Amino acid sequence: MRELEVIERLRRIAKAPEARGLLDDVATLDTLVLTHDTIAEDVHFLSHDPPASVGWKLVAVNLSDIASKGASPLGALLSLTITGPGDWELDFLDGVEAACESYGLSLIGGDTIGLPVGAPRVLGLTAIGRSGEHVPHRSGALLGDELWLVGTVGDAAAGLALLEENQNADGPLVDIYRRPVPQLEAGRILAPHAHAMMDVSDGLLLDARRMADASRCAIRIELDRLPLSSAFVAERGQSLDSRLFAATGGDDYALLGVFPAKFNPATLSLPSGTRINRIGSIVGAGPRLVLTFGGESIELPEKLGFEHESFDTRRLSSSKLGHRP
Repeated sequence: MRELEVIERLRRIAKAPEARGLLDDVATLDTLVLTHDTIAEDVHFLSHDPPASVGWKLVAVNLSDIASKGASPLGALLSLTITGPGDWELDFLDGVEAACESYGLSLIGGDTIGLPVGAPRVLGLTAIGRSGEHVPHRSGALLGDELWLVGTVGDAAAGLALLEENQNADGPLVDIYRRPVPQLEAGRILAPHAHAMMDVSDGLLLDARRMADASRCAIRIELDRLPLSSAFVAERGQSLDSRLFAATGGDDYALLGVFPAKFNPATLSLPSGTRINRIGSIVGAGPRLVLTFGGESIELPEKLGFEHESFDTRRLSSSKLGHRP
Protein backbone atom coordinates (compact mmCIF):
# COMPACT_ATOMS: atom_id res chain seq x y z
CA MET A 1 0.00 0.00 0.00
CA ARG A 2 1.31 3.44 -0.92
CA GLU A 3 1.29 6.51 1.30
CA LEU A 4 -1.13 8.28 -1.04
CA GLU A 5 -3.68 5.49 -0.62
CA VAL A 6 -3.45 5.74 3.17
CA ILE A 7 -3.96 9.50 3.10
CA GLU A 8 -7.02 9.12 0.85
CA ARG A 9 -8.53 6.73 3.40
CA LEU A 10 -7.69 9.07 6.28
CA ARG A 11 -9.58 11.91 4.59
CA ARG A 12 -12.81 10.05 5.37
CA ILE A 13 -11.98 10.49 9.07
CA ALA A 14 -10.22 13.86 9.14
CA LYS A 15 -13.21 15.98 8.10
CA ALA A 16 -12.76 18.92 10.46
CA PRO A 17 -11.68 22.19 8.83
CA GLU A 18 -8.64 22.24 11.13
CA ALA A 19 -7.26 19.26 9.18
CA ARG A 20 -7.00 21.43 6.05
CA GLY A 21 -8.18 18.50 3.97
CA LEU A 22 -4.91 16.68 4.79
CA LEU A 23 -3.46 18.75 1.95
CA ASP A 24 -0.95 20.58 4.10
CA ASP A 25 2.02 19.89 6.39
CA VAL A 26 0.15 21.02 9.50
CA ALA A 27 -3.21 21.22 11.20
CA THR A 28 -4.51 24.44 12.71
CA LEU A 29 -6.50 24.89 15.92
CA ASP A 30 -7.46 28.47 16.74
CA THR A 31 -4.07 30.22 16.88
CA LEU A 32 -2.10 26.97 17.12
CA VAL A 33 -0.22 25.15 14.37
CA LEU A 34 0.31 21.42 14.95
CA THR A 35 2.45 18.88 13.15
CA HIS A 36 3.73 15.37 13.79
CA ASP A 37 6.73 13.49 12.42
CA THR A 38 7.75 9.88 12.89
CA ILE A 39 11.26 8.71 12.06
CA ALA A 40 12.33 5.08 11.88
CA GLU A 41 15.69 3.37 12.00
CA ASP A 42 17.06 2.48 8.55
CA VAL A 43 14.24 4.46 6.96
CA HIS A 44 14.99 8.02 8.10
CA PHE A 45 18.28 7.52 9.89
CA LEU A 46 21.12 5.03 9.72
CA SER A 47 21.57 2.54 12.55
CA HIS A 48 25.12 3.83 13.05
CA ASP A 49 24.15 7.51 13.15
CA PRO A 50 25.04 9.05 16.54
CA PRO A 51 21.88 8.87 18.68
CA ALA A 52 22.21 12.53 19.75
CA SER A 53 22.02 13.55 16.08
CA VAL A 54 18.86 11.45 15.68
CA GLY A 55 17.28 13.30 18.60
CA TRP A 56 18.25 16.65 17.11
CA LYS A 57 16.87 15.64 13.73
CA LEU A 58 13.51 14.56 15.12
CA VAL A 59 12.99 17.97 16.68
CA ALA A 60 14.35 19.90 13.70
CA VAL A 61 12.18 18.22 11.07
CA ASN A 62 9.05 19.04 13.06
CA LEU A 63 10.16 22.63 13.51
CA SER A 64 10.69 22.88 9.75
CA ASP A 65 6.94 22.43 9.30
CA ILE A 66 6.31 25.05 11.98
CA ALA A 67 8.68 27.36 10.10
CA SER A 68 6.86 26.86 6.81
CA LYS A 69 3.72 28.34 8.35
CA GLY A 70 5.45 31.32 9.93
CA ALA A 71 4.70 30.05 13.43
CA SER A 72 6.76 30.28 16.63
CA PRO A 73 7.60 27.11 18.62
CA LEU A 74 5.53 26.51 21.77
CA GLY A 75 5.65 22.90 22.93
CA ALA A 76 6.20 19.28 21.93
CA LEU A 77 5.03 15.77 22.80
CA LEU A 78 7.62 13.00 22.42
CA SER A 79 6.95 9.35 21.55
CA LEU A 80 10.00 7.37 22.69
CA THR A 81 10.64 3.66 22.17
CA ILE A 82 13.21 1.89 24.36
CA THR A 83 15.11 -1.23 23.33
CA GLY A 84 18.17 -2.74 25.01
CA PRO A 85 19.99 -1.29 28.05
CA GLY A 86 18.94 2.31 27.34
CA ASP A 87 22.30 3.96 26.61
CA TRP A 88 21.21 4.81 23.06
CA GLU A 89 18.02 6.43 24.33
CA LEU A 90 19.86 8.59 26.88
CA ASP A 91 22.19 9.93 24.17
CA PHE A 92 19.16 10.43 21.90
CA LEU A 93 17.52 12.54 24.60
CA ASP A 94 20.66 14.67 24.82
CA GLY A 95 20.07 15.59 21.17
CA VAL A 96 16.38 16.27 21.79
CA GLU A 97 17.29 18.52 24.70
CA ALA A 98 19.92 20.42 22.71
CA ALA A 99 17.51 21.11 19.84
CA CYS A 100 14.69 22.15 22.16
CA GLU A 101 16.98 24.57 23.98
CA SER A 102 18.36 25.94 20.71
CA TYR A 103 14.93 26.76 19.30
CA GLY A 104 12.95 27.59 22.40
CA LEU A 105 10.71 24.52 22.23
CA SER A 106 9.30 23.21 25.52
CA LEU A 107 8.87 19.46 25.95
CA ILE A 108 5.50 19.14 27.69
CA GLY A 109 4.67 15.42 27.56
CA GLY A 110 4.46 12.31 25.43
CA ASP A 111 4.63 8.53 25.77
CA THR A 112 7.31 5.87 26.29
CA ILE A 113 7.11 2.17 25.40
CA GLY A 114 9.54 -0.75 25.35
CA LEU A 115 10.39 -2.77 22.23
CA PRO A 116 11.99 -6.21 21.90
CA VAL A 117 15.79 -6.12 21.78
CA GLY A 118 16.93 -5.64 18.18
CA ALA A 119 13.64 -4.15 16.97
CA PRO A 120 14.09 -1.08 14.74
CA ARG A 121 13.61 2.14 16.66
CA VAL A 122 10.56 4.22 15.75
CA LEU A 123 10.40 7.70 17.28
CA GLY A 124 7.81 10.44 17.00
CA LEU A 125 7.28 14.06 17.97
CA THR A 126 4.28 16.34 17.85
CA ALA A 127 5.27 20.00 17.66
CA ILE A 128 2.94 22.88 18.49
CA GLY A 129 3.49 26.45 17.36
CA ARG A 130 1.77 29.80 17.71
CA SER A 131 0.70 31.20 14.36
CA GLY A 132 0.79 34.73 13.05
CA GLU A 133 -2.18 36.38 11.34
CA HIS A 134 -1.55 34.51 8.07
CA VAL A 135 -0.81 30.78 7.90
CA PRO A 136 0.10 30.05 4.27
CA HIS A 137 -1.41 26.87 2.84
CA ARG A 138 0.00 24.69 0.10
CA SER A 139 -3.08 25.50 -1.95
CA GLY A 140 -2.67 29.26 -2.34
CA ALA A 141 -0.46 29.50 -5.43
CA LEU A 142 -1.89 31.68 -8.21
CA LEU A 143 -1.18 31.95 -11.91
CA GLY A 144 1.67 34.40 -12.50
CA ASP A 145 3.18 34.03 -9.02
CA GLU A 146 6.87 33.28 -8.63
CA LEU A 147 8.47 30.35 -6.83
CA TRP A 148 11.27 30.97 -4.32
CA LEU A 149 13.48 28.64 -2.31
CA VAL A 150 14.94 29.49 1.10
CA GLY A 151 18.05 27.41 1.71
CA THR A 152 19.86 24.94 -0.52
CA VAL A 153 19.05 21.48 -1.85
CA GLY A 154 21.13 18.33 -2.21
CA ASP A 155 23.44 18.63 0.80
CA ALA A 156 21.73 16.02 2.97
CA ALA A 157 21.36 13.53 0.11
CA ALA A 158 25.03 13.96 -0.73
CA GLY A 159 25.95 13.51 2.94
CA LEU A 160 23.87 10.34 3.14
CA ALA A 161 25.57 8.99 0.03
CA LEU A 162 28.97 9.56 1.67
CA LEU A 163 27.86 7.69 4.80
CA GLU A 164 26.53 4.78 2.76
CA GLU A 165 29.99 4.46 1.21
CA ASN A 166 31.87 4.96 4.48
CA GLN A 167 30.09 5.07 7.84
CA ASN A 168 32.99 7.12 9.25
CA ALA A 169 32.61 9.89 6.67
CA ASP A 170 32.42 13.43 8.00
CA GLY A 171 32.34 17.03 6.80
CA PRO A 172 29.66 19.66 6.12
CA LEU A 173 27.45 17.44 3.96
CA VAL A 174 27.29 14.75 6.64
CA ASP A 175 26.65 17.42 9.27
CA ILE A 176 23.63 18.88 7.44
CA TYR A 177 22.19 15.38 6.84
CA ARG A 178 22.44 14.58 10.55
CA ARG A 179 21.57 17.99 12.00
CA PRO A 180 19.20 19.95 9.73
CA VAL A 181 18.50 23.58 10.57
CA PRO A 182 14.84 24.69 10.49
CA GLN A 183 14.30 28.10 8.88
CA LEU A 184 12.16 29.44 11.72
CA GLU A 185 13.01 33.13 11.63
CA ALA A 186 12.94 33.31 7.83
CA GLY A 187 9.58 31.54 7.81
CA ARG A 188 8.14 34.00 10.33
CA ILE A 189 9.22 36.96 8.20
CA LEU A 190 8.13 35.47 4.87
CA ALA A 191 4.77 33.96 5.83
CA PRO A 192 2.72 37.19 5.87
CA HIS A 193 3.67 37.82 2.23
CA ALA A 194 3.37 34.26 0.86
CA HIS A 195 0.45 32.98 -1.17
CA ALA A 196 1.66 29.44 -0.44
CA MET A 197 4.53 27.95 1.53
CA MET A 198 5.76 24.53 2.65
CA ASP A 199 8.99 22.93 3.67
CA VAL A 200 11.02 20.67 1.37
CA SER A 201 11.61 17.27 2.94
CA ASP A 202 10.80 14.54 0.43
CA GLY A 203 12.60 16.09 -2.55
CA LEU A 204 12.08 19.48 -4.16
CA LEU A 205 10.39 18.10 -7.26
CA LEU A 206 7.97 15.87 -5.38
CA ASP A 207 7.07 18.57 -2.88
CA ALA A 208 6.62 21.14 -5.66
CA ARG A 209 4.24 18.79 -7.43
CA ARG A 210 2.30 18.37 -4.19
CA MET A 211 1.98 22.13 -3.98
CA ALA A 212 0.83 22.24 -7.60
CA ASP A 213 -1.75 19.52 -6.93
CA ALA A 214 -3.08 21.34 -3.86
CA SER A 215 -3.21 24.67 -5.72
CA ARG A 216 -4.57 23.09 -8.92
CA CYS A 217 -1.94 24.81 -10.98
CA ALA A 218 1.28 24.01 -12.83
CA ILE A 219 4.74 24.84 -11.51
CA ARG A 220 7.79 25.46 -13.69
CA ILE A 221 11.19 24.97 -12.07
CA GLU A 222 14.36 26.26 -13.69
CA LEU A 223 17.00 23.75 -12.61
CA ASP A 224 19.90 26.03 -13.43
CA ARG A 225 18.59 28.43 -10.77
CA LEU A 226 18.72 25.88 -7.95
CA PRO A 227 20.92 27.12 -5.08
CA LEU A 228 23.72 24.63 -4.39
CA SER A 229 26.21 24.89 -1.54
CA SER A 230 29.94 25.09 -2.19
CA ALA A 231 30.34 21.75 -0.39
CA PHE A 232 27.80 20.12 -2.69
CA VAL A 233 29.41 21.54 -5.83
CA ALA A 234 32.84 20.34 -4.65
CA GLU A 235 31.48 16.83 -4.13
CA ARG A 236 28.94 16.49 -6.96
CA GLY A 237 29.46 19.38 -9.39
CA GLN A 238 26.62 21.37 -10.89
CA SER A 239 25.73 19.50 -14.06
CA LEU A 240 22.16 18.68 -15.01
CA ASP A 241 22.53 15.21 -13.44
CA SER A 242 23.88 16.76 -10.24
CA ARG A 243 20.99 19.21 -10.10
CA LEU A 244 18.45 16.44 -10.62
CA PHE A 245 20.14 14.51 -7.79
CA ALA A 246 19.82 17.58 -5.58
CA ALA A 247 16.20 18.20 -6.57
CA THR A 248 15.06 14.65 -5.80
CA GLY A 249 17.24 13.71 -2.82
CA GLY A 250 15.13 14.93 0.10
CA ASP A 251 15.97 15.79 3.73
CA ASP A 252 16.68 19.39 2.71
CA TYR A 253 14.30 21.20 5.10
CA ALA A 254 14.44 24.29 2.94
CA LEU A 255 11.31 26.42 2.48
CA LEU A 256 9.42 26.58 -0.80
CA GLY A 257 7.42 29.79 -1.08
CA VAL A 258 5.09 31.32 -3.66
CA PHE A 259 4.91 35.12 -3.83
CA PRO A 260 3.27 37.70 -6.11
CA ALA A 261 5.34 38.44 -9.20
CA LYS A 262 5.85 42.10 -8.27
CA PHE A 263 7.07 41.25 -4.76
CA ASN A 264 10.72 40.41 -4.11
CA PRO A 265 11.04 38.51 -0.78
CA ALA A 266 14.83 38.90 -0.91
CA THR A 267 14.32 42.57 0.04
CA LEU A 268 12.90 41.63 3.46
CA SER A 269 15.08 41.78 6.58
CA LEU A 270 15.87 38.08 6.64
CA PRO A 271 18.39 36.56 9.09
CA SER A 272 22.03 37.10 8.21
CA GLY A 273 23.30 34.41 5.84
CA THR A 274 19.86 33.38 4.57
CA ARG A 275 19.96 32.12 0.98
CA ILE A 276 16.81 32.88 -0.97
CA ASN A 277 16.51 32.37 -4.73
CA ARG A 278 13.77 32.55 -7.31
CA ILE A 279 13.69 29.11 -8.93
CA GLY A 280 10.53 29.15 -11.04
CA SER A 281 6.98 30.32 -11.51
CA ILE A 282 3.32 29.35 -11.47
CA VAL A 283 2.16 28.74 -15.02
CA GLY A 284 -1.08 27.81 -16.80
CA ALA A 285 -2.79 24.56 -17.58
CA GLY A 286 -0.77 21.48 -18.48
CA PRO A 287 1.39 19.04 -16.54
CA ARG A 288 1.57 19.85 -12.85
CA LEU A 289 5.37 20.08 -12.98
CA VAL A 290 7.57 21.41 -15.79
CA LEU A 291 11.39 21.47 -15.71
CA THR A 292 13.83 23.55 -17.72
CA PHE A 293 17.61 23.70 -17.88
CA GLY A 294 19.41 26.38 -19.82
CA GLY A 295 16.08 27.61 -21.14
CA GLU A 296 15.18 24.20 -22.65
CA SER A 297 12.45 21.88 -21.41
CA ILE A 298 13.62 18.53 -20.05
CA GLU A 299 11.77 15.35 -19.14
CA LEU A 300 10.83 14.67 -15.55
CA PRO A 301 12.95 12.00 -13.85
CA GLU A 302 11.31 8.68 -13.11
CA LYS A 303 11.29 9.44 -9.37
CA LEU A 304 10.62 12.96 -8.11
CA GLY A 305 11.46 12.12 -4.50
CA PHE A 306 10.36 9.58 -1.93
CA GLU A 307 6.90 8.36 -1.02
CA HIS A 308 6.25 5.72 1.63
CA GLU A 309 4.86 2.34 0.68
CA SER A 310 4.79 -1.11 2.25
CA PHE A 311 8.07 -2.96 1.87
CA ASP A 312 9.89 -5.98 3.24
CA THR A 313 13.50 -4.97 2.68
CA ARG A 314 14.84 -1.97 4.56
CA ARG A 315 15.57 1.24 2.66
CA LEU A 316 16.86 4.57 3.77
CA SER A 317 15.05 7.61 2.54
CA SER A 318 13.47 10.87 3.63
CA SER A 319 9.76 11.25 4.10
CA LYS A 320 7.12 11.77 6.71
CA LEU A 321 3.72 10.42 7.59
CA GLY A 322 0.74 12.42 8.74
CA HIS A 323 -0.32 15.38 6.64
CA ARG A 324 1.52 14.46 3.45
CA PRO A 325 -0.88 13.78 0.56
